[in-house]
Amino acid sequence: MKKILSNLQPSEVWNHFEDICQIPRPSKKEEKIIEFLINFGKKLNLETKRDDIGNVLIKKPATTGKENLKTVVLQSHMDMVCEKNKDTEHNFDTDPIVPWIDNGWVKAKGTTLGADDGIGMAAEMALLSSTNIEHGPIECLFTVDEETGLSGAFALQPGFFDGSILLNLDSEDEGELFIGCAGGIDTLASMEYNKEEVPEGHFAIKIEVNGLQGGHSGDEINKGRGNSNKILNRFLWQINKKYDVRLSNFDGGNLRNAIPREASAIITIPSKFKENVRVDFNIYAAEMEHIWEINEPKLKLHLESTDQPEFVIDKLSSDNLLNAIYACPHGVFSMSSRMPGMVETSSNLASVKFKGSNKIIITTSQRSDEDSEKYNIAQMVASTLSLAGAKIEHSDGYPGWAPNPNSEILTTAVNSYKKLFGNEPIVRSIHAGLECGLFLEKYPNMDMISFGPTLRDVHSPDERINIETVEKFWKHLIDVLKNVPTV
Repeated sequence: MKKILSNLQPSEVWNHFEDICQIPRPSKKEEKIIEFLINFGKKLNLETKRDDIGNVLIKKPATTGKENLKTVVLQSHMDMVCEKNKDTEHNFDTDPIVPWIDNGWVKAKGTTLGADDGIGMAAEMALLSSTNIEHGPIECLFTVDEETGLSGAFALQPGFFDGSILLNLDSEDEGELFIGCAGGIDTLASMEYNKEEVPEGHFAIKIEVNGLQGGHSGDEINKGRGNSNKILNRFLWQINKKYDVRLSNFDGGNLRNAIPREASAIITIPSKFKENVRVDFNIYAAEMEHIWEINEPKLKLHLESTDQPEFVIDKLSSDNLLNAIYACPHGVFSMSSRMPGMVETSSNLASVKFKGSNKIIITTSQRSDEDSEKYNIAQMVASTLSLAGAKIEHSDGYPGWAPNPNSEILTTAVNSYKKLFGNEPIVRSIHAGLECGLFLEKYPNMDMISFGPTLRDVHSPDERINIETVEKFWKHLIDVLKNVPTV
């Protein structure tokens, strides 16, 4: 198969990235990429091992003259967020990702690209296979299930690797060095309903919201992007106050860590109000397109008649659901007072799904730099949904990563960047979950930073990676490895 990215620089990184694109790697289904990495390490005759959960470690000795440098762990995650456009046929369990080049960016055909964190993996593979790059002892760590539960980082055992410095290659803004991240927790609500027959004389309607940008629920929560669940529910809530609306289905969003882009609902209404609802919808659609014309210029709302559903849910459950979605917090809750311009606390109303024969599952995720505020916003969401009669569950959550401004490897990386590019990098924390906080629990003396090339719209089918910044990231990484502090 002819490679699409073979002419891009650095070729060693892009070639490995394109190889990675051929291998399905949804979260919790990483068996194929695990096997690929193990075979890769063994073909290079490098010490290669995996732990019980599937994390893979490949070690490479220092090059001649660099044996006295501290051992560096380079880390990225294997799994990718699997999102696609509604009109794209793609099976993430079996089909390769198809990259293409568009005006200085690499994208995928109607799906997420998986540059988060495939590009980090590719950089590690390029280092492992290199014969002319100077470095001290390196250990390349590839973790599983970062996107849906950080399971690999949670299960990592002390002693799995030996390094005292860790370079996390899972950041998305070239020229920025990250020294901290938010902690997070998920809040799930389960609501039960009773099925009822469609009332006589009712007319069935399907309403859809699509065209939103979506994106990462941490790094892009402050960009004012629309939430499809909220936009759809607002209209349903309004007409529910005027007509005898009966809800049959609500299906919005997919992943806990992605801002929802699409949502749809099937309702029935008395036939005599059919035209009234169409008029209300046209007014509402025009209002939304005006309100969102700057931040969501591709937003589309669509209403059409549809086949009569098999059932509607009981009126009390329907009312409770619409009230719960309307009231549930979503977006930025507070900004950081310690790091101006940074989000401190946020919540994402990620998905609303009808499950099984009589349940509705509402999935939300919360993030904060402050542990107490993480729990505060999670409890706020829980109490809101509890008022609607929902049963609440919280995930175990994951810790944040407190910044260490006195980091040795940070000093090395800053000096390297200034030397290479003539300007100083931005040093900051990120309002997204990185595995670094969990690593610190197992390796409390680890000196860590995170950096990478520029990615945009991750966790959505618009995900893309800037080609020029990959070369800068690669040059920076190589130079940092040459100048790691000595033992």
